[in-house]
Amino acid sequence: MSFGARPRAVLVSLGTLGLVLTGAASPASAADAAPTTPTQLFNGYRHCSTDADRPSYHWAGDGLVVEGIPGTTDATGNSLTGVRYQAWPVTDPTRITTVTRDRARPGFEAPATLPASALADGQTYAWRAQTVVGDAVSGWSAPCYVTIDNTRPANAPTITSPNYPSDVWTEGGEPVEFTLSAGGADDVEGFEFAWQQVMPVIGTSIGEYGIPQPVDPYSNTKYFKRADALGGSATLSLVPPTGSGPMTLWVRSLDPAYNGSAITSYSILVNSTAPTVTPAVPKPEFGEPTEFTLRPDPELQAKSPVVSYSVRSTGGQNDRTFEVAAGADGTATMELALDGIYGENLQVTSKSANGWVSNAGWWSSDYETTPTVASDVYPENGSGGGAGVPGTFTFTPKVKDVASYTYTFNNGDPEVTVPAGADHTASIDWTPASDGWYDLTVYATTRSGIQLAPYDYFFTVN
Repeated sequence: MSFGARPRAVLVSLGTLGLVLTGAASPASAADAAPTTPTQLFNGYRHCSTDADRPSYHWAGDGLVVEGIPGTTDATGNSLTGVRYQAWPVTDPTRITTVTRDRARPGFEAPATLPASALADGQTYAWRAQTVVGDAVSGWSAPCYVTIDNTRPANAPTITSPNYPSDVWTEGGEPVEFTLSAGGADDVEGFEFAWQQVMPVIGTSIGEYGIPQPVDPYSNTKYFKRADALGGSATLSLVPPTGSGPMTLWVRSLDPAYNGSAITSYSILVNSTAPTVTPAVPKPEFGEPTEFTLRPDPELQAKSPVVSYSVRSTGGQNDRTFEVAAGADGTATMELALDGIYGENLQVTSKSANGWVSNAGWWSSDYETTPTVASDVYPENGSGGGAGVPGTFTFTPKVKDVASYTYTFNNGDPEVTVPAGADHTASIDWTPASDGWYDLTVYATTRSGIQLAPYDYFFTVN
């Protein structure tokens, strides 16, 4: 929900609000059900303030929801009640607006809406509640005080950073220090910020018995920071969401009613801080345990030591992510047996002691697991033999530990599996029934049961 409309969201439906602008009587209930003063008072789904010098602030462009829990002396809780709410400007207590909620259930919040037409922007109001049972009424609650604020901060905030100049390529490795200022708006209470332009909505969840569960948004330090004074500034120390490249922080000011100002932004450009990934041998083989060394970006290591690496392996039999601890010099070693039949990719990010997470360093294998296929009579991508002329096809592995080969001609014939010999090769004899174009598809299977990549051998029978 946009701050330009209403700067908060209620996360559950409250049902239809009964609204009467005069003191309509509540239905009668059990004769012994005497009304008691409402409790759990809220306005705009936030706690009411009983301190006239410290009112709560609310946007009320669509009116203001006021609510409390009515009570009676009926121990069964079956009595129906009503709740009457009165509100008036603190500067003129004679201008009373009355709304009621009829047929309310004791023990549950009974909301009603003070109309927007009765609430002037910038004016402070007091309101109170009483329980109504037939002709009987409870005492009034203590007044709650609320100031109506339908106007968002006049100016967008300003953003500066001492260590990451705007739109200038800068070496990464340390959190970005930001100073957020109100831009001359004197009603700014704090700031909302995010690394994406769409920011979180300030909402209130509803608990048992319809009781709102308001939370101070400034307790969420990931997105909010209170100003050092009304109309003042705030400082942030943020680790960017990615380790390099262009990034933008989006910020808006919030007044005490959580009305949001226009959004402003600050863009930074961060050089790569990716680690390097180096295998112990130039070309690791399929299935062979290989040691890899992970080394931090030197400038990153100089700013804050790398303490760990996150390794993401893709393309293997099972994609996986795991952590590797770094030594005092920021380097780490790990051992992997690569089992991707089309190769395997490693994406590695480093994490520094100050919380900085680098962009990913990449490493990719370049081995092949397809078998080699050869035939003297029927050469690959050539022609030979003829209908009824037998030919031999020999399968040779490119990887170790091959146990068998599975093949089919023209992909429509049944698959046939033949065992590999002691040298891990196999040969088959085949006689074509007719001339024409053929496709021999072959794949190998290892002793551990991994089905390797298939190879297509094309040829023509004369």
